[in-house]
Amino acid sequence: MNLPGQAHAPSWYADSVPASPLRTPLRGDHATDVCVLGAGYTGLSAALSLAERGYRVTILEAHRVGWGASGRNGGQAIVGYGCEVDTLERLVGHADARRLFDFSRDGMALLRHRLQHYAIDCDWRDGHASVPISLRQEKTLRQGLLTLAERYDYPLQWWDQVALRTQLDSPRYRGAMFDAASGHLHPLAYAQGLARAAEGLGVVIHEASPVVELVRGTRPQLRTAQGTVSAGQVVIAGNAWLQGIAPELESRIMPVGTYIGASEVLGAARARSLIRNDMAVADVSWALDYFKLSADHRLLFGGRASYSALPPPGLRGVMTRRMHQVFPQLADVRMDQVWGGYVDITRNRAPHWGRLTPNVYFAQGFSGHGVAATGLAGAIIAEAIAGQNERLDVFERIPHGRFPGGKLLRMPLLVAAMSWYKLRDVVG
Repeated sequence: MNLPGQAHAPSWYADSVPASPLRTPLRGDHATDVCVLGAGYTGLSAALSLAERGYRVTILEAHRVGWGASGRNGGQAIVGYGCEVDTLERLVGHADARRLFDFSRDGMALLRHRLQHYAIDCDWRDGHASVPISLRQEKTLRQGLLTLAERYDYPLQWWDQVALRTQLDSPRYRGAMFDAASGHLHPLAYAQGLARAAEGLGVVIHEASPVVELVRGTRPQLRTAQGTVSAGQVVIAGNAWLQGIAPELESRIMPVGTYIGASEVLGAARARSLIRNDMAVADVSWALDYFKLSADHRLLFGGRASYSALPPPGLRGVMTRRMHQVFPQLADVRMDQVWGGYVDITRNRAPHWGRLTPNVYFAQGFSGHGVAATGLAGAIIAEAIAGQNERLDVFERIPHGRFPGGKLLRMPLLVAAMSWYKLRDVVG
């Protein structure tokens, strides 16, 4: 049971940032220009963008700033979305797919701007490599690189296996598609930095204030057990944690558990020998591994996924074995901590952003690709609230179906589908 105001899940992230006092929970009835549900990246970005435009904004958070995926994820900030550009082309055509991809580049630029402008210290590092394990994956990745260069004016580097080994000391991969414009950060420190920036512009954040009802109408309200906030507009940014607030949104996403661990401290020389240029790395399997180095010289290693309400059995051992498979030279190294949480995926892995009503906005469905895209979502929603709808209109043209099976059967059906994709990875 999730009680209001729960502390952050135990993790290296939570241990490596200063603890902050609980922000005052909502009490009584209040009014504002815009009320935001959720103090993760999306809600914080929307609030910050609106405050920059002079709006009065209140955020209601069930637990703590960055309590959900925003404070637990792998920290990899990547241009693009959870689906490839060819999926976007099938959904909306090339012209809109190109616009959407260019917007994602704007999102990366916005992230970098905010880190500098608001002096957010979150261990930013440049560089991201997508790495293939099988020949099929290599061919797909190289074709994607050509597509991005020729059709989207986004040239990337291809490193063969020899070039990759100069930067990544693992025998597992056949090469890499390297993106110098993407990178990685400390996710919880980034969320806390966004919150401080927003509060510096007058945004009010109430923690330990779970929303129990969205009251729609000409002046919508968000209700908690202890109070209400009425506003000209509402932004729903709960992602995988809506819990009945907007059923029509929940039916189009699936909460999926993802997991990450922190190795014991390796020391500067040993850590840098693994990833010499300090980039983030992710393979391109369905059951993918992703990893990077921490500021205190650990390996942060993510992988596995749970399509049920429970973490996989023997998770620490499984994660340790996967780490050893990528880096055999770490056979003597254990995982100090393993943690996880939900991300929200859509059926097509494309972002699901738009309006429930003319004055209730939402963004969800980041599909494990949200560190940069969430900032973009908040900025685009703020634009729309200010009367500039052009970019949000493009996202609203992306079709999104419900997950089949309803609440009872959609999870078993997803487990069956993901088992097929995992098998395909194994047979190559």
